[in-house]
Amino acid sequence: MSEENNIETTETTEAANADAVGLNVGDLAGLRQIIAVAAQRGAFRAEEMEVIGRVYNKLNTFLNSLAPQEEAAAEETTEESASSEE
Repeated sequence: MSEENNIETTETTEAANADAVGLNVGDLAGLRQIIAVAAQRGAFRAEEMEVIGRVYNKLNTFLNSLAPQEEAAAEETTEESASSEE
């Protein structure tokens, strides 16, 4: 009985840690915005701009590549809702 409780507690703790550590698309979009605002406010030195710009461009390209997938998923959800109402 005690062993079952320990396993259950461990699984719950691992799941909570995975949620706390994981990044999602919203987090990445927030990082993109933070970089843009910081650059606009002059938070970076000139010699840092190339590296920061490269990271920003990679992040932006990645997020833009996800946009069509998110739109398709939203359309599917809308279609499923419409068909279930009929």
